[in-house]
Amino acid sequence: MAKKNISATGVAKKSGAMKRVLVQARAAKIVGAKKHGGVRGKAKSPASAKSILTHVDARGRAAMVDVGEKAVTARRAVAEACVMISPALAQRIRKNSLAKGNVLDVARLAGIQAAKRTDELIPLCHSLPLDSIQVRIELRRDHVYIWSEAKVTAKTGVEMEALLAVAIAALTVIDMGKSIDRAMTIQGLRMLEKEGGRSGHFVAGKATRAQ
Repeated sequence: MAKKNISATGVAKKSGAMKRVLVQARAAKIVGAKKHGGVRGKAKSPASAKSILTHVDARGRAAMVDVGEKAVTARRAVAEACVMISPALAQRIRKNSLAKGNVLDVARLAGIQAAKRTDELIPLCHSLPLDSIQVRIELRRDHVYIWSEAKVTAKTGVEMEALLAVAIAALTVIDMGKSIDRAMTIQGLRMLEKEGGRSGHFVAGKATRAQ
């Protein structure tokens, strides 16, 4: 019986010693991991140190990008879209016989006005002092083609101003022509060209049906 008691005591002591060794080893591993950037699975990489989402703040909320340190450069953006219309509406536009007036002139002015108010309509856009905004609208066989060019000398781009100009011009065409054609659709709304800023010069690919 004495031998059994001694044996059990010895086993208990060995078990306790092994546990202490394991605890010490685990503690040493954690300390070493912290010295090299954190516990495995939680190490901070350069990418995670600074969020890659430019429009999100530290709390994950949508925020306007701080462009204070960016250089002021000449910037330009060109956009396009088209409104698909029926032959009946095309004829009325051509004859300028719609009750609401001259569709092409009103839509062109609407596009210009919209570009100047982009910061009010798109939440995270900066206020820009536009150097110029041009909107061109043409009646073609089965659609109204809309083109815009926006220019600015600033710290951020002018793409949204150009896009908003054609978008609002297109919606104005629909508003003025819906009494004749309720099936109109806006197609090919896109950026054609962009110049200035860090991202350099961009030119869109193959032309859409609008051209």
